[in-house]
Amino acid sequence: MAEREPWLAVDPKGMIGEAEYEAGAFLRNRLLTEDNPERILERQTDQLVEELGFDRERILGWSLAQAVLAAWWNFEDSEQVWDEAIACAELIADL
Repeated sequence: MAEREPWLAVDPKGMIGEAEYEAGAFLRNRLLTEDNPERILERQTDQLVEELGFDRERILGWSLAQAVLAAWWNFEDSEQVWDEAIACAELIADL
């Protein structure tokens, strides 16, 4: 049996940073396909805080920054604003 923690995280890019940063993609993934995205966003954020000990404001701050960045990258690539990314940013900003 392996002598390590019961979980293992692998980052193939070898990046170092705040754990809360990675929560952004998780929170935005399929968010707008849910019936009540506000409730889902709040519940998932609460779960990350409770289960992993993440800082709520850091989670929301990084998630908001990533949503805006995703919209900007889409604009750079296609000269069109990605409405889904902006909608996610608005939901996150309202929490």
